[in-house]
Amino acid sequence: MAYISPVPFFGNMASVVFRRQYMGDHMIDVYNHFSHLKYFGYYNLTGQVIAIRDPELVTSVAVKNFDNFTDHFTLLDVKSDPVLAMNLFGLRGNHWREMRKVLSPAFTCSKMKLMSQLIIDCASKFTDYVAERSNTGHEYDLREIFHRYTVDVVATCNYGIAVDSLREPNNEFYMNGQHVSLQSTTAALILVIGNQFPVLMKLLGLKLFSDKVVNYFTSLVKEMIQTRDEKGIYRPDMLQLMMDLKDKDGKRLPIEEITGQVFIFFLGGFDTSSLLMCFAAHEIGCNPEVQEKLLAEIDEVNRKTNGKPNYDAFSGMRYMDAVLDETSRMYMGAPFLDRECVKKFELPPAGPGLKPVTVKPGDVVWFLSGAIHKDPKYYPDPYTFKPERFLNGEVSPYNFLPFGIGPRNCIGKRFGQMQTKILLFYLLQQCKLEPSSKTMMPIEFDTAGVLQLPKNGFWMNIKARNGYSPANSDVGKAENGKIST
Repeated sequence: MAYISPVPFFGNMASVVFRRQYMGDHMIDVYNHFSHLKYFGYYNLTGQVIAIRDPELVTSVAVKNFDNFTDHFTLLDVKSDPVLAMNLFGLRGNHWREMRKVLSPAFTCSKMKLMSQLIIDCASKFTDYVAERSNTGHEYDLREIFHRYTVDVVATCNYGIAVDSLREPNNEFYMNGQHVSLQSTTAALILVIGNQFPVLMKLLGLKLFSDKVVNYFTSLVKEMIQTRDEKGIYRPDMLQLMMDLKDKDGKRLPIEEITGQVFIFFLGGFDTSSLLMCFAAHEIGCNPEVQEKLLAEIDEVNRKTNGKPNYDAFSGMRYMDAVLDETSRMYMGAPFLDRECVKKFELPPAGPGLKPVTVKPGDVVWFLSGAIHKDPKYYPDPYTFKPERFLNGEVSPYNFLPFGIGPRNCIGKRFGQMQTKILLFYLLQQCKLEPSSKTMMPIEFDTAGVLQLPKNGFWMNIKARNGYSPANSDVGKAENGKIST
């Protein structure tokens, strides 16, 4: 199998380790180096993975031969990190199959429709706050304010409490949530150690998040469940859905599993969804023609619904969908997807004149999804933001992988898109986005940390549309930290 000769201790990742290059840009370079092959060997520091760059082969491995590659490579140990290890992403084998089957009903359209009003309330609060300060224009770090919005959504939809993190910036829920992020040097170091030296990680007792933070959210879940059971409270949110789910024996899920699933939804919302909002808003603000089309669609939805859009109205916004799909294509949360082999499998030859390669249990394969998204073979003019490519049939589903692929795709995709779409709808019906003096065009990525972030932040001017003056509204004025019933 073809590969680039590794550097001792650093494999093929020296430029990433020494922060000369963002991981996603590095993987595009390696992907292009092997443009004549379907896959190649890649040294992930001290270990080798098989990096697959051919979309058809990705589909073969992740979908058609899923039973050979059922698991993610996981760093988490159930004994040392029980809450995080119990989340759906980290579960393996039959345990994953059972939990996925149990959780799937919680993410149907009907369940999302029930939760949409909770998200609308958060988006309304958010937009009123921003619009009050935007009559003459105001410069914002989008990541800061969108983080606060997603925390409010997570609080109400996952934990059943109402917080307002813009007007009450130091509320307890937000302050604890600040520590639930992968964007830190410490998190990056722990991930590297866990990837290359899992035994050492267990011996040292290293964890992604502190016991204090995990215990806070665990106690919160237990308190909410006890209160609802004792008072007969029923609320259309994720915690309630978890409480209503039954395992294969017809029993309520254990508290550790409920906590693990709710916690990973927090992590997904805090990092992944807020970054999708940031990149989408950046591209909307930097592309006036895109913004005008989106504003026209928003105004049309408001006209048809008499200013009271609902879940079905949001779901029918084709141009908004195209904007979010194009954003997801250009800015993936991670530069690759992974699978761990659980049953021996033979890959076809990587290229003409080469031999098949046998993948053994324990071997890890990467799908180079981020590089596929930037390949002009599949996406002409790949570094140009063009939502229309998702409206005219240009894009094959095999080449579009922002939420994973196959049975282990992202179960929270529908929820993440919904909270993003509703936020952008309410923000843009009242405001316009414009580049500020700090806006980076084109974006250069920070080479530190795990997540894809611009070097100088997501700066954007937000101005009121057509002299908009926010109406006096009691939406979202719930008392901080109280159970919302």
